[in-house]
Amino acid sequence: MKRVLLAMTLVALALPGPATGARSRQAFDIVPLGVKGGLEEGETTAWYIASAGSRRGVACDAGTLVPGIRAGIRAGAFGRGAKVADVLHDRIGAYLITHAHLDHVAGLVMASPDDTAKPIFALPAVNAALAADYFNGSAWPNMADRGPAPRLNRYTYRDLVPGAPPVPIAGTGLNVSAFPLSHGGTVSTAFLIRSGADAILCMGDTGPDAVERSGALALLWTAVAPLIREGRLRAIIVETSYPDPRPDGQLFGHLTPRWLHSELSRLADVAGSLAGVPIVIGHIKPDLSGSDTVERRVMAQLAEPGGPEAHYIQAQQGQALHF
Repeated sequence: MKRVLLAMTLVALALPGPATGARSRQAFDIVPLGVKGGLEEGETTAWYIASAGSRRGVACDAGTLVPGIRAGIRAGAFGRGAKVADVLHDRIGAYLITHAHLDHVAGLVMASPDDTAKPIFALPAVNAALAADYFNGSAWPNMADRGPAPRLNRYTYRDLVPGAPPVPIAGTGLNVSAFPLSHGGTVSTAFLIRSGADAILCMGDTGPDAVERSGALALLWTAVAPLIREGRLRAIIVETSYPDPRPDGQLFGHLTPRWLHSELSRLADVAGSLAGVPIVIGHIKPDLSGSDTVERRVMAQLAEPGGPEAHYIQAQQGQALHF
């Protein structure tokens, strides 16, 4: 039976893993800075991820920064006495951008004049889109180190080679590798973020392989399966944008509970079990009513039969998670 955490306030979570002793300690601190899939400014996708107990980490996507940091501070997620400027300037040591859609980068663009110098890690096509479409001197001043002059060099683009060995992220104790995802014709990314022997998978927007006519998720599942078998994959952050039923022709490169069940079943087949891997759900697309009806439908459908045994968590903006 699946266990779904529907509480509006999430608390620290530590789940036993399949490998003896592998999960006897926490490895990652996560603060969801934005968890919605569009529509509502100030809540779109961004995740603060750090090694457990570290005061410096990364932002995996940056659709929301300052409003999400404020929500985290109100909830006590960044510790006593935390200030917005300290988190933005110092605790976020780098950006990992899955793709250049506005709901994943708006916070980065808006905060850039008041930010400190940092690298942006992304696949080459994603960094190219940031340079061409945002930091281009027209849509926004060029805050980075490529593209039209004047280049303000606030940000340094760091291109990642798909599937290459992990790259260190200076000052964080983390390293990262990137795996392409298919998102309705747009290149998206899954980042495998490592802290020592442990890892967390932060996935950008993706459609199911069968609809996308892609093998991207199959390759990703093969890559992370050994970590699951060893009890080293601490969590998977993944989108579930729409409730079912939703026609495949209107997914626009996204997942529903039915399709997430299908994909995670393929992962479980490769890895053996997902029983010890929390599945953190984000990017649920709200409706104009402002109610939580859509979120409740998605989470209830994930609790229904049809997928592997898994622990689903609905992320809430500002509420810390620990794995």
